[in-house]
Amino acid sequence: MTTTNLQIATIGGGCFWCTEAVFQEVKGVKEVVSGYSGGTVPGRPTYREICSGLTGHAEVIKVKFDANMITYEDILIIFMTTHNPTTLNRQGADRGTQYRSVIYYHNDKQKEIAELVINELSQYYENPIVTEISEAVTFYEAEKEHQDFYKNNPDYGYCSFVIDPKLSKLRKLHSDKLKSA
Repeated sequence: MTTTNLQIATIGGGCFWCTEAVFQEVKGVKEVVSGYSGGTVPGRPTYREICSGLTGHAEVIKVKFDANMITYEDILIIFMTTHNPTTLNRQGADRGTQYRSVIYYHNDKQKEIAELVINELSQYYENPIVTEISEAVTFYEAEKEHQDFYKNNPDYGYCSFVIDPKLSKLRKLHSDKLKSA
């Protein structure tokens, strides 16, 4: 009988629709939930409030993964190589603090691994990595229409123009880490 070692990673790399779609394809990932974290305004934020940029929250995903199948380090390497960690508060046309690159660590070991991964990958980027590393705070699940967005809306323009290229990059760089591999 195989035992599981479920762990949580909370990361934000721009629009949560993109990061959610990427991690839904990764072997060992058991669940991906889109949501918001890191804000300063109390209470449950709405998508509209997040989009205003006034709450301080970032669009993030909570990834539940089996550490016996994929490591936290591999999760972060996939994350760092499927979005642009060198643009402050921006991913493509999406601009604002809600689209910042961020790793919310859940314990000291995750913090250490995040720092290590960023340090190791920095040599591969022309510009400095600006990914924030912060202690995990309250995670608010996004509204139902934002869950499984790519799966439910594959023909939506944003999916075709923004998410599909990220998935192609994932498949090229990390084919050995995919569920279909």
